[in-house]
Amino acid sequence: MKILLVYNNFAGNGRAKNNLPLVEGLLIKNNIDFDLALTDYHEHGIKIVSDADFSKYGGIVAAGGDGTLFEVINGYFKNTSEKRIPIGILPVGTGNAFARDLELDNAKIEEAIEIIGKGKLRKVDVGKFVTHGEDYYFLNILGAGFVADANKTAQKFKLFGNFSYIIGVLYRILVLKFTTLRLEIDGEKLEVESTFIEVSNTRYTGADFLMAPNAEIDDGLLDITLVKTISRKNLVKGLFKIFTGEHIHLDEIDTYKAKHIKIDSDEPKVLTPDGELLGITPVEISCLKHAIEVFWK
Repeated sequence: MKILLVYNNFAGNGRAKNNLPLVEGLLIKNNIDFDLALTDYHEHGIKIVSDADFSKYGGIVAAGGDGTLFEVINGYFKNTSEKRIPIGILPVGTGNAFARDLELDNAKIEEAIEIIGKGKLRKVDVGKFVTHGEDYYFLNILGAGFVADANKTAQKFKLFGNFSYIIGVLYRILVLKFTTLRLEIDGEKLEVESTFIEVSNTRYTGADFLMAPNAEIDDGLLDITLVKTISRKNLVKGLFKIFTGEHIHLDEIDTYKAKHIKIDSDEPKVLTPDGELLGITPVEISCLKHAIEVFWK
């Protein structure tokens, strides 16, 4: 089998670059032929995959973090090749939320490559969102409100790795704001004062946040975590509970499962799909059931 290896050397604060010789050696050991495509700039992965000739490969492997996988999946749906091929995950980045739902992390590089070599596949769902006439896709999450604002702040502190998001969260707690959201969840309309909303395909957000503990990546549904108005004190309590998924039991939090969601707000709110900052409300989100195949055990 031959794969297209889309590799982000900058992932994991440079750790991915140090791991590249190991990755290449393990691919050879597992009899996996590969073309190496290094991403040189933001969104380069989208271009690499959208321009690729899928007929030459048995799969595409996203090697990096959640951002690399986001670029690969968006390039995948832009690609016009008639042949559709599976996607492999090589978690060498900082946040590997989708990989965690496949029971992988950046300590399991060898296992991840062995899984690709075995060629066993699993169909999984993809989230699609439309913002201002543009289509995009995600495998992990799409957030708006506090979570997106915290991520925007965290981008300024990426040097600190996973801790950068903690910095963003702490700052946004200090300047806590609420937004009126108008939602449509599988046809049911509601209006609510909200701290944030997160739409999840996976259980985890980032490296450690168990945002949607009941999410499944192949059930044809997206999980919604809606945090209504909440005090700073209870928000901090909730953030500690998020590591175990117990936050969903708080009175200020509602959860839903849905195939189709619309989100609008009084003022445009930035969106954060898979840790990126892309698009603003209003946004329309849908679940594409079993839209891709991934290499799995």
